[in-house]
Amino acid sequence: MSKLNAMQRLALRIVNRLDRSELSELLLGSPSASGKTVSHESALAVSTVFACVRILSETIGSLPLHVYKRLDGGGKERAYAHPLYDVLATKPNAWQTSMEWREQMVEHLALRGNYYAAILRHGDDYVDDIIPFHPDRVKVNQLPDYSLVYEVERANGNRLVLLQKDMLHIRAMPGKDGITGRSVIGYQKDVIGSAMATQEYSGRLFRNDATPGVVIKYPKRLDDAAVKRLRDGWNDTYSGSANARKTAILEDGADIAKLSMSAEESQFIETRRLQRSDIAGIFRVPLMLLQADQSTTTYASAEQFMLSFMIHTIRPWLVRIEQSLHRQLFTAQKTYMPEFNPEGMLRGDIATRYKAYATGRQWGWLSANDIRDRENMNPIEGGDLYLTPSNMDRVDDDDEKEKKNA
Repeated sequence: MSKLNAMQRLALRIVNRLDRSELSELLLGSPSASGKTVSHESALAVSTVFACVRILSETIGSLPLHVYKRLDGGGKERAYAHPLYDVLATKPNAWQTSMEWREQMVEHLALRGNYYAAILRHGDDYVDDIIPFHPDRVKVNQLPDYSLVYEVERANGNRLVLLQKDMLHIRAMPGKDGITGRSVIGYQKDVIGSAMATQEYSGRLFRNDATPGVVIKYPKRLDDAAVKRLRDGWNDTYSGSANARKTAILEDGADIAKLSMSAEESQFIETRRLQRSDIAGIFRVPLMLLQADQSTTTYASAEQFMLSFMIHTIRPWLVRIEQSLHRQLFTAQKTYMPEFNPEGMLRGDIATRYKAYATGRQWGWLSANDIRDRENMNPIEGGDLYLTPSNMDRVDDDDEKEKKNA
């Protein structure tokens, strides 16, 4: 029996089946302080959660992801011939594009704190396919040698056991033991549950034409059947925005009294605004990107917001993903590395860019082809030359001049 099979047998003895109550909580969610049951899927029904996850996943999914080779004299170049270049840049598996794959990756990380995918190697030691798993169906355990083993609950009820070298596992905010990441939904269910309850109330409010309920006063005593008939008839005829402003006709001395409570009095609008801000803070997404609080946003402040978004929100995600891919997919780690290219997001307006290019060109640290490459233009002949300012001399040149004059 091979060593791999022996380790798998050991893993099978250590790994326990997913507990049914644990699986139910993962799939169906757990109750929050507001009384709403919050799961990873139901949380996406909250507009701000959906918008934040979409902004993060689409931004990272759209960034170019390349494989680079470190050069002996320093620097790097794209390693187009590396077997992982096409896997990461264009085709991670048979049905996903690179953008779709990374969108799904970021969604799993943002909501559940973990991304799991099988690493498939066909006949050699190079990765050919990356097959994602639903995080709720994966359980992680640690073997006596401190390596990890993964049990995957398949849709057909079968169980798949993978060793650490065969699983791509990326963590967001690693937990206390460092083995798995933390779920935002699990830790922030009360905030999101409150937003779910407020959003549901908003729907009911506008379904009722954004007006409070009414009390129908009747001078005579009515039996239960008459009360039900009167209430149902009123609701069918006058409830809902589609029936707004219809003329009501009452008989037999009936009268109407409205229950007065405005949205402003109940601080409904302010509550939704604060909830949006809380959720945006959880995901570290600027309110400007959520189309909120636009009144104080200027062009200059928007540019600074985007720079801050790139540095404080997107960059940690990129480093987390790059390091995980590097550690788990690459064999020659000192020579090759994966790297995102976020430069396009950091570009300013055309005047600012051209001014920066002019400075770099005149001071000799940018060539014409360096600039053309950044602007997605083809290189030109002779464009790899670097200029040297005529009023600048090297220190060793001064030493030579002093020797000659001595």
